[in-house]
Formats: sequence, C-alpha cells, structure tokens
Amino acid sequence: MIDKFCEYLTQKIRKQMPEIDDERAEAILYGIQLIVGEIPKIFLMFALGIILGLWWQTLLAFFLILPYKACSGGFHLKTHLGCFICTNIVYCGNALISTIFNFPSEMYKYITAIAIWIFGIIMVSIYAPADTENLPILTKKERKIKKILSYIFLTINMIVAIFIKNNIIANILIFGTIIQTISITRIAYNITKNKYGYETYLKEQM
Repeated sequence: MIDKFCEYLTQKIRKQMPEIDDERAEAILYGIQLIVGEIPKIFLMFALGIILGLWWQTLLAFFLILPYKACSGGFHLKTHLGCFICTNIVYCGNALISTIFNFPSEMYKYITAIAIWIFGIIMVSIYAPADTENLPILTKKERKIKKILSYIFLTINMIVAIFIKNNIIANILIFGTIIQTISITRIAYNITKNKYGYETYLKEQM
C-alpha cells in the first residue's frame, strides 16, 4: 500500500518534470518512501512509549541521537515491518533500559562513555557517512562535512553523558550512541544485507 502510493507520487513528479531520468526517479522514489514510511512509524513508536509509561524517555532517545544519526548514516531494513520493529527496539528499548539501569559508580559510567567515544571515533573514521545503495553520498564535500559533524555530535553526546547529573539522560546518550555507531559498521551492513552506496557506485564505474 505504502509502496504503491510512493510510486504514484513519483510518477506524478516525473510528469511535471520530464527531464528526470530513471536514475533520479529511483532516488526520488526512495526519498519519498523514507518520508512516508517514517512518519507513521515515528507516531506509533511514541504511542508505544506512552503505553509503556516511557513517553518522555522515548522522546529523548529519538531526538538526542538524531543529529548523530543524521550525519553518520546507517543501514536500512528492506521492509516497513522490519523497520518498524527495529525502530521500536532501538528507541523504546533504549528508553526502558536507561530507566532501569544504573552504573555501579560514576567511574564505571566515565569509563564506558570514554570507551564508546574511542570506538565511535574509529568507526566514524572508517565508515561515516554510512550511506546505502538507494541513496548514495557521492560528493567528497558532503562526505567530508558529514564525517566532521559525526565526530562533533559523537563527542558532544559523550561529554554530556559524563557531566549530566540525570542518570536516565546519561544512559540514553550512552546506549543510543553505541547502538547508532554499530549501525554504520560493515558487520551491521552484512547482517542486514545492505551495501554502502558509494562503494557500489565506485564498483559500477570500474
């Protein structure tokens, strides 16, 4: 149903803009699918958070990690159902764990945050921005900007997690950041059967 609606919108756009070729139309279709698919998924995720009594924690889990996610990228699941399930596990799960978990001491929290920061720096340097076949990031300028922003948001997340007094917010930042960092790795891409868009493009040009 969603795919047919997105294809309909893409065809309407092509009729209005005949200069759009098949390759650009495919990118437009993918973009529309992301937008149309994300909106109901986000509302349902927040609804689940409310049902679980974790509405503000779920809200924070989503928005606190969003800048880092937007810059660093990550894999996409192939089906709307799979994406919906994964989204709820990531954000509602993060909210739940962050609410009930406590580090044994502040020192454990500091060590964990620093370890995640070091791991994140390494993964960002290798993989970010992690694009997909359907929406590759091909310009060197855009890739450089997103990589730099990934470093910045990763660092901000861990600094805030270390110094903020609210244990739940600190946990949300720590768990959310490690989950997002893992989502850009090659292991995560292989498990979800994704391919990095820029690598696919380079292979096609050879």
